[in-house]
Amino acid sequence: MDFAYLPSPSTGVLHLGPVPLRAYAFCIILGVLVAVWLGNRRWVAQGGEQGVIADITMWAVPFGIAGGRLYHVMTSPDAYFGEHGEPIRALYVWEGGLGIWGAIALGGVGAWIGCRRRRIPLSAYADAVAPGIALAQAIGRWGNWFNQELYGRPTTLPWGLEIDPAHRPSDMLDIATYHPTFLYESLWDIGVAALVLWAARRFALGHGRTFALYVAAYTVGRFWTEYLRIDESHAFLGLRLNGWTSVVVFAGAIAYLAVSTRRHPGTDDVSRPKNEGAHDDEPRPGVALKTGGGDAG
Repeated sequence: MDFAYLPSPSTGVLHLGPVPLRAYAFCIILGVLVAVWLGNRRWVAQGGEQGVIADITMWAVPFGIAGGRLYHVMTSPDAYFGEHGEPIRALYVWEGGLGIWGAIALGGVGAWIGCRRRRIPLSAYADAVAPGIALAQAIGRWGNWFNQELYGRPTTLPWGLEIDPAHRPSDMLDIATYHPTFLYESLWDIGVAALVLWAARRFALGHGRTFALYVAAYTVGRFWTEYLRIDESHAFLGLRLNGWTSVVVFAGAIAYLAVSTRRHPGTDDVSRPKNEGAHDDEPRPGVALKTGGGDAG
C-alpha cells in the first residue's frame, strides 16, 4: 500500500465474546452524547433548567433513528426490494444508512413531543442543540469510514482513501483510492458548528434562527459532497436526489431566517418560574428578549 493515501480500517466490528461491538453504532452514540452535552451547556447558560435537553433528546433520538432509516430505505429501495435485494436488511441499521433529512424530520416530531411534556418552545430546544447536532454529524461520519461506504469519486490526491476490493464499485475493482467524502463532510460539520456558535452569540439568534442557520450552512457542504459521491442513488435532471433536497432545504432555511428576523427579534425565554410544574400539558410561549448578547457557546 502507498502510505501517501489514507487507509481504511480492516474491520468495523470487534467481538466481545459473542457480542459484536460496531464502530458505526459507537460513532452515532458518541455524537448524541456530545450534542446533549453542548446543548445542555447552552440551555443552562441561558437560564434553562438542568436536564431538560437530555429529557427531550430521549424522545428525539429514537424518532430520529427511525426517520433516518426510513429516508435511506425510501431513497435507495433497490438494495432492499430490488431484484437481488433482501427486505430484512432494511432493519439492519448497524450496517449504515441513516438519511439526515429523515432523521431531522422525524426527530423533530419526537422533540416536539418532549417539548410539550416540558412546556417549552420547540424552537428554543432546536436552537440550543443546533451546533451540537452539527458536531454529532461530524462524529457520526466516521462510522462511514469504518464501514468503507459513501466515499466519492476515484482520486490520486495524497489524501485519497484506500477502499478494499470488497467495498469498491463492481466496475472499479482496479481503482484503489477515492475521495474521502466522510472526512470532507466531517470537517465541514465542525466548521458549521463553529459558525453557528459564533453567530448565535453575535446576533442573538432565537426563535429557531440558530437551527435554521445550521441547516442552511450544512446543506451547502452536503450539496458539494453529494456531487462527489458515487454510491447508487436516484437522480432527477442530472442531480442526485439528496442534492435536490439540499437545494430545497437551503432555500427554506434562508426564507425562515428572513421572515423570523422580522417577526420575532431576540431570543426565547427558557427560564422557568419557580411555581411552574415540570410536566404540564401546554407549551410555554417564548418571550422575545433584547437583541444584544445571545446564546452561550
